[in-house]
Amino acid sequence: MSEKIANKTVYTLLEVAKSIQKTLADRYTSEFWVKAEMNKLNFYHHSGHAYPELVEKQDGKIIAQFKANLWRDDYQQINANFLRTLGEPLKDGIKILFLARITFEPQYGLSLRIIDIDPSFTLGDLEREKQETIQRLHTEGIYHSNKQTPLPLLPQRIAIISVETSKGYADFTKVLDTNPWNYHFFHVLFPSLLQGDRAVESIRHQLRRIKKVISHFDVVAIIRGGGGDVGLSCYNNYELARDIVLFPIPVITGIGHATNETVAEMIAHANAITPTKIAEFLLLKFHEFAVPVQKAEEKIKSKAERIIEDEKYRLQSVMKLFRSVTANVLAENRGQVRSMTRMLQQQSAFMIRNEKSLINSIEKNIANLIAQSVLKRGFSITFKNGKPVKNSQELKEGDTIQTQLAEGAITSVVQSTKPS
Repeated sequence: MSEKIANKTVYTLLEVAKSIQKTLADRYTSEFWVKAEMNKLNFYHHSGHAYPELVEKQDGKIIAQFKANLWRDDYQQINANFLRTLGEPLKDGIKILFLARITFEPQYGLSLRIIDIDPSFTLGDLEREKQETIQRLHTEGIYHSNKQTPLPLLPQRIAIISVETSKGYADFTKVLDTNPWNYHFFHVLFPSLLQGDRAVESIRHQLRRIKKVISHFDVVAIIRGGGGDVGLSCYNNYELARDIVLFPIPVITGIGHATNETVAEMIAHANAITPTKIAEFLLLKFHEFAVPVQKAEEKIKSKAERIIEDEKYRLQSVMKLFRSVTANVLAENRGQVRSMTRMLQQQSAFMIRNEKSLINSIEKNIANLIAQSVLKRGFSITFKNGKPVKNSQELKEGDTIQTQLAEGAITSVVQSTKPS
């Protein structure tokens, strides 16, 4: 009841709250459907209750905001329905269509009690954003741009956008680093949020960082460990999709789900449903290069060995033929060589004798010429039996000698000799 204080009618706070409670209860007697964005779920595990923060935005600004409550039994039923329909539980940052009742409690104030949520509305909103993004990329003529970006022959240097603690990131790097063929990869992690409203700007920020050092990388890999469609709604965002499709090097995605494909996956250069599969895609590129090289190496080696064997056999055959022909030629010409040798020896001996005779004749002529010159100077030469006498001891009494003068000769008998 009100009371009078200084001629003023005064109500207690509880009375005001109960009046508002009664007015709202009289005015809002039934449940009604509301669409809004669930900015925060605010789920408490110990009680099982959730206290969502609901907002409505226009041009990115909040134009309405309301508190809500979702009691444990209702939450469990709604969450199970979301899991069946979307493959993921209720989360922050999704648009919902919910059945609600206005409640007012003096202790807690005004709120909306959420009784049910239609998961098909949330799924439809995600699909609508996805189709709008696809249409904008087609209209701008850039939808296929990243797919047409050349992938290096050996994509070895990888910039990875992921969470360091993500299982998907661990699986991806393990497959690359422990591959049994010893292909070597260089990879650097650019840590980023991977789901929710903040994931869009986080991923875009890392793409901008990678672009500053683009010369060090061959490809960008966006790796996520798995999740349902609601958690992947950020990958349908137009701004993120545009950054990916216009990125100057190939972007590959392994976001980790097997349901509806997101726009980011659709426009990426290559996509796989798991990080492991996208790592195997990179290994396959090395295989496509290495296997033909290995086969060519084996083929060259085998052909070289055959050529060597063939040439070795040919060489042995030629050597055998050469020995045989040489032996035959030597046998056939051995007699001729001997005959020619004898003829050469005879001719040589004949020529030597002739030369000796000629020389002797020349020597005699020279000696004669020399002797004649000496004789003309008044000297004489004494001969005994046709030989020149050089010493008086060669003669004895009674020997007949001939003395040759420049003009004519004298025959004498030795009467006596005297040494010089």
